Amino acid sequence: MSKLQVADVLVPTIFERYVIEQSVVMTDFGRSDIVATGPEFDAIVTKGGKLVDMPAWRAADLSAQARQIISDTNAFSVNKASTSTDIARISNDGNSWSVTLLAGLLAGEDPMAAIGQMVAQYWSEVDQSIIINSVIGVLKAFDAATGDPNILAIQAEDATLVTNATRLTGTTFVDALQKLGDAAGKLTAIAMHSATEAALKKLDLIDYLPDSEGKANIATFQGRRVIVVDAMPTRAGTTSGTVYTSVLFGPGAFGFGNQNLSSQPLRGGFGTEGVELARVPLNHDDVLINRRRWVKHPRGVKWNESSIAEAGGPDDTELQEVAQWTTVWTSGYNGTTGAYKNIRLVGITHNN
Repeated sequence: MSKLQVADVLVPTIFERYVIEQSVVMTDFGRSDIVATGPEFDAIVTKGGKLVDMPAWRAADLSAQARQIISDTNAFSVNKASTSTDIARISNDGNSWSVTLLAGLLAGEDPMAAIGQMVAQYWSEVDQSIIINSVIGVLKAFDAATGDPNILAIQAEDATLVTNATRLTGTTFVDALQKLGDAAGKLTAIAMHSATEAALKKLDLIDYLPDSEGKANIATFQGRRVIVVDAMPTRAGTTSGTVYTSVLFGPGAFGFGNQNLSSQPLRGGFGTEGVELARVPLNHDDVLINRRRWVKHPRGVKWNESSIAEAGGPDDTELQEVAQWTTVWTSGYNGTTGAYKNIRLVGITHNN
């Protein structure tokens, strides 16, 4: 009896869309509305090229200073909508899996869904990596710029000097929120290292809310959803100890767009440009290849396209480079703290 092949259970066009949709919601970033999706972002990716504009329209002069009094002699001045464009870098990624890795999944009741879950899990980890490494680069750019650091730096560089004032606590968290002043309500989630979460648990500062099934398993800190990721930045203190970086996010802090690749069958092969099955004749097995063209971009900053190694897009190290990022959403400046309220990112460097 011939063995079941991936080609027997996988419909490329359905599989591609399923993997994309699942990879977004499989991360806590996606479930917490940090990543905004929609047809407008997908349309941007389909325009072609390496760099795309992600326009952000906003009405001008909405502050109290722009108030106009009705007059018998003077007409209202007309406020115009302005656009401030952040430029995003398209990523072109792919990976492959041999049938050896998929063999166990093929025995399941719904092998296509089982394989899709495995591939979606891989892409969700890529999604998470792009978010974290982009944030590292953006925070470096904030720190390097004059007058716009959306960062609260409270850490001690010497372990013997660590106090509550240098740790992430309820008090210092309020200080971080205050970076955005009256726009602090836009910050709805915080990503942190598991060691930071553990320190907060010991202080009984982590609360749990019920999920859609009524189970109390959504962790919150000071009313903000907690995202625990051990890939969050850590470094050794200048003298001793460890410095952690936690990041506050608001809804739509990142925009995500995806281009559905050609659904035309490949000539001389099985599948499509996005989902291809290649035959390995010497061992009679298949290789599943999944390709994506997409953008996942922090809103309010632009990608500068400093030198990168591959034309297909930046790698994780390149995303972290300060030269790649520049702040463009400069309205909503908080003169007290030196932060921009319209950029829904605030970093906290601290000890545990």
